Amino acid sequence: MLVRSLSIVCFGGVLSAASASSSVTFNKDVAPILQENCQTCHRSGEAAPMSLMTYKEARPWAASISEAVTLKKMPPWFADPKYGHFVNDRSLKQKDIETLVTWAKSGAKEGNPKDLPATAQFLQGWNIGKPDLQIEMSQDFKIPASGTLDYQYILIPGNFKEDTWVSEAEVRPGNRALVHHVIAFVRPPNSKWMKDAQPGLPYVPKDGGDGGNNSEFLVGYAPGMVPTRLQPGRAKLIKAGSDVILQMHYTANGKEGVDRTKIGFVFAKEPVTERVLTLAATTRRFEIPAGDSNYRVDSTFEFGDDAKVIAYLPHMHLRGKDFEYRAVYPTGEKETLLNVPNYSFSWQLSYFPAKELVVPKGTRLECTAHYDNSPNNPNNPDATKSVKYGDQSWEEMMFGFFDVAIDAKKSPSSLFPRRQKAPAPAVLE
Repeated sequence: MLVRSLSIVCFGGVLSAASASSSVTFNKDVAPILQENCQTCHRSGEAAPMSLMTYKEARPWAASISEAVTLKKMPPWFADPKYGHFVNDRSLKQKDIETLVTWAKSGAKEGNPKDLPATAQFLQGWNIGKPDLQIEMSQDFKIPASGTLDYQYILIPGNFKEDTWVSEAEVRPGNRALVHHVIAFVRPPNSKWMKDAQPGLPYVPKDGGDGGNNSEFLVGYAPGMVPTRLQPGRAKLIKAGSDVILQMHYTANGKEGVDRTKIGFVFAKEPVTERVLTLAATTRRFEIPAGDSNYRVDSTFEFGDDAKVIAYLPHMHLRGKDFEYRAVYPTGEKETLLNVPNYSFSWQLSYFPAKELVVPKGTRLECTAHYDNSPNNPNNPDATKSVKYGDQSWEEMMFGFFDVAIDAKKSPSSLFPRRQKAPAPAVLE
């Protein structure tokens, strides 16, 4: 009797599981997950290679979606959960992973149209909402089908009549297939950086374009980067009379094309109490030996004044393996702030800590990166050669970017001890 009862229970469990599997549909179960976690990128005109806005668009990718979420390749998120919590954590909940896998394995059914939630609404062309100001390259830039292009720098007159505080900013590449990255720098009035550049005309500076110590990183674009959106009371400053200089990295892909990138700005609508700056713990003094699978590079930034650290953005190239940020306080105490054990060059992610780091003067921000220059690295351009710092993807970089918020009345120069020169604006790759 007991055996029979157990058989009934087990058979009932199988029926229940089968019923649950067959009841998972796109309209009722999958669409809400895609809206919340995927459609920001997976829609027309955005970074992802396919749109997942509708059942018709998503259905052919059901198996790929299942594999990507099972392996946790998508949504991209690389922070080690042992260290810190981040408000922009993209990780899918386990129940959502199971739902997507079940949907794919059970036939990827569409379901009842009445179950479909209202279509998510996005402002076409912008993620920051309608900009208060748009600036754009004045002419198309032609990218050849092959070859290596130097970084192109384009001067856009700012026409800023007064000091302007920017709370949100977004770069919109005109051709995502050929634009690898963009950095918009603020060039203050009377700066000699790129003094020979003509407005709107591509320019390759003889000094390599690192801009001197008085230009500021305003906003950037690379795959995976999100627009700048700052909390109320915080903003980046564009001084009256400043210009905007775009650093453009184009990558040929076998097909000619053109680009005309634009940038949108939203101005602060309330008094600004904290000024936000993008800085970096970085070094160019390294050479990664040929064949080395775990080469270590360190960099340090020492704070010359109190500040709040509000974001991290590690950056390396194709040999990048892992990246870690640590704080060493004046007391000698150490704290791991962010660990990225599996760095991906394909996704330049920012990490916004749920609890901002208040650092006193004298705190050191230490960064450690490892590189895989061995044949075992499938992304390695050439494991037979040693690698030094350089702009192009087959060379390497080591930047521990981070954003800080300081009293809006203070000068950024206060952040640098006298023995530590303010670094030239960092470049992305």
